[in-house]
Amino acid sequence: MTWQQRIDAALEERRAADAFRTRTAVEGGGRFLIRDTRRFCNFSSNDYLGLSQHPAIIRAWQQGAESWGVGSGGSGHVTGYTTAHQALEEQLADWLGYPRALLFISGFAANQALIAALMGEEDRIVADRLSHASLLEAASLSPAQLRRFPHNDAAQLNTLLAKSCDGQQLAVTEGVFSMDGDSAPLAELHAAAREHNAWLLVDDAHGIGVLGEEGRGSAASQGVKPDLLIVTFGKGFGISGAAVLCSESVADYLLQFARHLIYSTSMPPAQAVALQAALQVIRSDEGEQHRQTLAVHIQRFRAGVRELPWRMTDSQSAIQPLIVGENSRALRLAQQLRDRGMWVTAIRPPTVPAGTARLRLTLTAAHHTQDIDDLLEALHDAGE
Repeated sequence: MTWQQRIDAALEERRAADAFRTRTAVEGGGRFLIRDTRRFCNFSSNDYLGLSQHPAIIRAWQQGAESWGVGSGGSGHVTGYTTAHQALEEQLADWLGYPRALLFISGFAANQALIAALMGEEDRIVADRLSHASLLEAASLSPAQLRRFPHNDAAQLNTLLAKSCDGQQLAVTEGVFSMDGDSAPLAELHAAAREHNAWLLVDDAHGIGVLGEEGRGSAASQGVKPDLLIVTFGKGFGISGAAVLCSESVADYLLQFARHLIYSTSMPPAQAVALQAALQVIRSDEGEQHRQTLAVHIQRFRAGVRELPWRMTDSQSAIQPLIVGENSRALRLAQQLRDRGMWVTAIRPPTVPAGTARLRLTLTAAHHTQDIDDLLEALHDAGE
């Protein structure tokens, strides 16, 4: 088989399974998207608090660019680490109660870097089977042994950690799961990890900024302080990038051995300035108002979908999946909603397990009550 034949065969297999991915160029952002002059209410965004359109945060980025330019110019180990980055790291560490924070260009890079730098061939990773692809891929590529425990099953995590291991063990989970929208029982998972001298790594991409007092996220809201906490800025913060929260010694270790950190260009300083502004909003009374608005939307939506024919998870987060099963059904339902002026995306395998194709509906504080009601009406019409 030639290179071209291999590529063509893989693409044809995806098309035949109704799993072929495409991208669509749109305009706008936040509550509405525009495609070919038509406006859609956006129910596929991770901008949970609506901060991507916040005037003060936009101004902060503009002012940061005027002061620092539009790029960092290099790795943080050379010239790419500025006082803007330093200030953001210090604010994050103080906010979340850790000695140190290290910035990364993306959540995917942070997860990959952390696992690659920490794990050796005598070690074991025990991960929730629904952990994000960045975590599971890094675990699979590392020399460590990988074992997966059933979703949110602390007893099975405990059983796997109890098995003999010559090296160190790392328990891995998410705070809020990206496709099901449910939350991990972090207190139980943390107790299991501590019983076996394992570290707990929590990726809180979808909880940070949105849950808990001052938006401190899943771990803080459950009274847990994981050994390693990853927070990302493309969801609740409305921007992009990520940080690892950890001890002083782990931060120094990562600065020596985390290749994604050492050999990548740092985020632009202007972005770090904008992230400081976003953090200020998140911690303020305004941020609390956004979280309360989002919570009201979530409860209104869940109350309105109880009689629909599709399965839902027990998500209390902004992520509200409707699991329809077959890929073709998910695509058809997404198109029905598009026809009603609602931007919804069908999520299909391999992103989710086979037979669980779904609409991944996301609610935000930028939505209005009428938006939620219009979505419910369209779903009820489609389900009849």
